[in-house]
Amino acid sequence: MTTAAMRVLVVDDEIGMLEVCRDTLRTLDRVDVEVESHSDRAAAKVADQSWDLLITDVRMPGVSGIELLATARMHDPDLPVLMLTAYPTVETAVDSMKLGATDYIVKPFMPDDLRATVRRILDGRRLRDENQLLLDQVERGHAFGDIVGSSAAMRAVFETIDRVAATDVDVLITGETGTGKELVARSIHQRSRRSAGHLVPIDCGAIPEDLLESEFFGHERGAFTGAVGRRLGLVEFAAGGTLFLDEIDHLPAKLQAKLLRVLQERRIRRVGGTQELDVDVRVVAASSADLEQDVQRQAFRADLYYRINVARINIPPLRERPDDIAPLVAHFVNRYAREIGRESLPVEPEAVEVLMGYRWPGNVRELQNVIKRALVFCRREAIRVEDLPDEVVGAASTPPAQNGQGYFTLREQHSAVFERDYLKDLLRVQGGDVAGAAEHARLPRGTLYRLLKKHGINPSDFRASTDRGPVAPA
Repeated sequence: MTTAAMRVLVVDDEIGMLEVCRDTLRTLDRVDVEVESHSDRAAAKVADQSWDLLITDVRMPGVSGIELLATARMHDPDLPVLMLTAYPTVETAVDSMKLGATDYIVKPFMPDDLRATVRRILDGRRLRDENQLLLDQVERGHAFGDIVGSSAAMRAVFETIDRVAATDVDVLITGETGTGKELVARSIHQRSRRSAGHLVPIDCGAIPEDLLESEFFGHERGAFTGAVGRRLGLVEFAAGGTLFLDEIDHLPAKLQAKLLRVLQERRIRRVGGTQELDVDVRVVAASSADLEQDVQRQAFRADLYYRINVARINIPPLRERPDDIAPLVAHFVNRYAREIGRESLPVEPEAVEVLMGYRWPGNVRELQNVIKRALVFCRREAIRVEDLPDEVVGAASTPPAQNGQGYFTLREQHSAVFERDYLKDLLRVQGGDVAGAAEHARLPRGTLYRLLKKHGINPSDFRASTDRGPVAPA
């Protein structure tokens, strides 16, 4: 079972050059080559059909190679174009690159040089198309607010978030460090009736113990040395919204008792104050520790534990949900590429296999850092295994596939067959109507066009069809 062949159009007014290019490129695996000696007919083909690579001579009678390049850019801005020239000049190179040519090669050339150049361009095209499709999937079906996941475990987490967000009960979020507990808290807040109020996060392990009470509840002027004015506490600031207490197991015993009173009565008193203030606040707590064991060891108050454990959400570690790794990788590549001001890069399947085989002791946070580092230091057209940290590659249980037939590759091959057959059936039933096909399949029209282009399917081939047989459900 193979993936769809990539379509290459070669344009040159010299028949001998077309034969050389055709015979050379037909030795490449899964590449269909079409040649055209008339540049005006080539321009029509570029406008009406989908291609993965255009190879064109610069100097031709009629439509020149530069004009054909401009036509290609107008109809398909992402189409790679390789220029052939027997008269290399600085002006020609500059004009080609300004219009977006991918590369150019000088005649006469060795067949191996043409083959290697075309293979490199097509590999980059395929990886970018796959990366875009994966990004579309992330944006369409795997994102829940700022949380990305498609596994059954994360779908259960999303369902619980929706249920508890609709109520006003206090919530306890548990999970290892780096699993995204604060993202879950933010998602609960954003979906609750309190979304117009503040979400106030407090890292209970980061504030010095002697400042905790003042940070939580505020203080009055003169309450202690240095208290030159009244200050609102974080609990009071969160009134009408949500108070997120991260690593609540780090709270000292004195603060645990005061927090319990706040949860029971929804009232606070500032340090040095005499007046009690009502606070309408929801508390979402999080811990990477086993609070039940802490209760048994008397390191955490049992009554506070039961009070915050009204609704509980446990986030599974990343190693238990490997299906989430590929969507997360695509999400982080896209996100951090924008942040560092560079173009988003595809990630080679072998690199994804390595990432899926790693145990991720630091969970999603560690994966974030690995992807950011790879983007910063990668100087290629795609992120490869060699761009990943040695400790990740060395510890991965699934090494990169040496024969190209690893899990990710085989999955893509099976998916490609399904996509191609489904799209053909869809267009046949819709009589080649792309708008109707997109509506039936519940796909954005742009995504459908990308899929058609990926598989070399031309909608016009189906416009004379009258077959109205059934299509697999979208």
